[in-house]
Amino acid sequence: MSDKQLSILCFGAHPDDCDFRFGGAAMLYRALGHRVKFVSMTNGDTGHFSMGGGPLARRREAEAQASARVADVEYEVLDIHNGELVPTVQLRQLVIKMIREVEADLVLCHRECDYHPDHRAVGVVVQDASYTVTVPNVAALTPHLQRAPVMGYTYDGFSLPNPYVSHVAIDTDSVMERKVDMGCCHVSQVFEWLPYSGGALDDVPESDAERREWFGAKHRRRFEGVANAARETLVKLYGEERGRAVRTAETVMISQFGRGLKPEDYRTIFPFLPEQ
Repeated sequence: MSDKQLSILCFGAHPDDCDFRFGGAAMLYRALGHRVKFVSMTNGDTGHFSMGGGPLARRREAEAQASARVADVEYEVLDIHNGELVPTVQLRQLVIKMIREVEADLVLCHRECDYHPDHRAVGVVVQDASYTVTVPNVAALTPHLQRAPVMGYTYDGFSLPNPYVSHVAIDTDSVMERKVDMGCCHVSQVFEWLPYSGGALDDVPESDAERREWFGAKHRRRFEGVANAARETLVKLYGEERGRAVRTAETVMISQFGRGLKPEDYRTIFPFLPEQ
């Protein structure tokens, strides 16, 4: 494995998407001294039942920065209305600029098959940028990259038109409690909007300690499900004993866009994976 500092860039549609889908892996990268940046492509200004607009956008940006401090990552929230993200040429140029500026080795995003239009737009625009980052005179004021980054998708459960494939599965047991702390920073979402939209607002406890316990149980179950779905990949990458024992995981589907990544090279981009 090279001693080169890696640059990891994760795009999410909203201020919490990167945290939930890749927060654990981000902390593993940071523990090894690698650079991680999260980007929310919208400001989340409609993600609530009783507030919105500027006050909610500012609240969610502050929540994202609090989460970033827990994980020790950089976090940027773009000032684009929630629910109105469109993969325009102008947005693609902005994504190209961001990928180039951090000289990303790995770029992550949603897939373009997803329930949310903002998620789909992120998938399209990042895919469209993943090749053109190497093309001179595209977004010409930012020097082009000599090599395209590896591109991957964070976990989803959608099967049409094609099911998600967990090429890489990452053991997050050692950082799961910090990941719960990251999630708890997003108060407007995990204790307000998501319970409201799920018809469970009355179930949210009052005290901070009870809230953390309540959310933590739900969050662990979610990523225990991810680990179970990717169990064979965990065994392949971590060995039989540890792979079977992993409780929580995050995954990456390597995209055919970008430069691709052979299985024998996984550890160059995912250096926390054990030696085989």
